[in-house]
Amino acid sequence: MFELKILTRFSAAHQLRMVGQKCENLHGHNWKIEVCVGGEHLNEAGVLMDFGDVKRHVSAIIQEIDHKFLNELEFFQRVEQPSSERIAVYIAQELQKRLNTPGVRVTRVSAWESDDACATYILP
Repeated sequence: MFELKILTRFSAAHQLRMVGQKCENLHGHNWKIEVCVGGEHLNEAGVLMDFGDVKRHVSAIIQEIDHKFLNELEFFQRVEQPSSERIAVYIAQELQKRLNTPGVRVTRVSAWESDDACATYILP
């Protein structure tokens, strides 16, 4: 299998409930997001897909959440709170909807909330 990875960043605020300590207060992060897409076969140009296409789709998703209070966004109201785990799920699901390259799918998304802590959603 081949896998491509791109990195992006965004800033946003959130408030987590039921986790204790200071995370229950309104606070923000400068998230680093790693997005991987994979597939079994290369196209006729010898690539899985164009990095630019992946970046364009991810950029559109990031624009929807950048500099927002995540708790107020519809997706995070449905899942109750915007944890790093759920941010990774959101980005993975939104990207999968936008991918239009046959045989290519999202394989994992990591949401780094700090330099030393991240959550990764690995798709089956």
